[in-house]
Amino acid sequence: MASLQASALLLPSSSSCCSRKFNAAIHVPKLPKLSFSVPKIPTKDLIEELNLRVGVEKINVTTPPIHHKSTSFVTTKLYAILEAVADRVEMHNNIGQQRDNWNTLLLNSINMIILTAATMAGVAAISGTGMPLLALKLSSTLLYSAATGMLLIMNKIQPSQLAEEQRNATRLFKQLQNQIQTMLTLNTPTQEDVKDVMEKVLALDKAYPLPLLGAMLDKFPSKFEPAVWWPKNQLQKKNKSYAGKQCHIENNGWSEELEMEMREVIEVVKRKDIEDYVRLGNLALKINKGLAISGPLLTGIAAVGSAFVGNGSWAAIVAVTAGALASTVNAFEHGVQVGMLIDMYRNSGGFFRHLNESIEATIGERDLEKRENGELFEMKVALQLGRSLSQLRELARKSASSHVDGTAIDEFASKLF
Repeated sequence: MASLQASALLLPSSSSCCSRKFNAAIHVPKLPKLSFSVPKIPTKDLIEELNLRVGVEKINVTTPPIHHKSTSFVTTKLYAILEAVADRVEMHNNIGQQRDNWNTLLLNSINMIILTAATMAGVAAISGTGMPLLALKLSSTLLYSAATGMLLIMNKIQPSQLAEEQRNATRLFKQLQNQIQTMLTLNTPTQEDVKDVMEKVLALDKAYPLPLLGAMLDKFPSKFEPAVWWPKNQLQKKNKSYAGKQCHIENNGWSEELEMEMREVIEVVKRKDIEDYVRLGNLALKINKGLAISGPLLTGIAAVGSAFVGNGSWAAIVAVTAGALASTVNAFEHGVQVGMLIDMYRNSGGFFRHLNESIEATIGERDLEKRENGELFEMKVALQLGRSLSQLRELARKSASSHVDGTAIDEFASKLF
């Protein structure tokens, strides 16, 4: 008990001591007030200066060079021409299908008319006299006359040849479309490129016209000529367009051996390919002229013969036989599509003439830097002829040896057609 009282007596004194210590520990002296002077910022002048600097930087960065606008305008022109070329591809394709349908429908219709007229003439010969004979004679004569008129029109326009023209036009316009797309992808087009492309489009329009009246190509010319669908002096301009665009290779990929190889290829193309297609074209043209005259002539004779059926046995024989021959001639001319063959030979000859002129224009340019790269040009010629590079060189060696031996080369330049 005495100890508890002692501790109770000591407890207040110790707590007061701790309280005094705690008060002393948290006592913080008062600090004097300090005043700072902040300088004024010229906000208005600073903002104006920053705006001025940003404006100058924008002008310096965003203003394009002058030639950029002209280049973009030239590109816009080429895209406009590209759209027109794509439209022509679609037009020639549709019209080609339409004219191919003309050939099929007219061929079948005319042959059915001729065979029906011949049948009526034969029946009239054995029908006796009276009104049945007159009806059969009149019907046969009218059908033969209608067939004669339709054959004259069909042989004049040659639907199979018209369809082949449109097929070739479609192919060439697609080729031009790919050339424009390649130009836009790989090169920086110029105003001269736009002019050249326009000339190509107009030359193709002239070579393969769409309308029949007034602009249709002559289907029976006095002399067979290969097609020409490229503008004059276009190949010389093509060489100029390669100036400054070639890789930095010594002599621009050209050598004396390569020039001699190209000259020999030209000789083979002239002596074998072009000459052969001109010969075949002239032969097909003569055959087509004969068939175009024979068909209407035979149906005309059959019409006259059918008008005299009943007055003698020879009239019926003439009417039926001439009708059968006319149907055969018509089937051969338009079924075999001789007109299409003529246009195919015409375009094949034009292809080789274009290749010939292209090689001559290229090797005729004395400045090697203005030519197309020699290795690239050799590869293009080989592909156009359906040959590998080694086969093309072998053809040139054969041609050179034939000059030395005085013999004719035994193969054509092209392996495609």
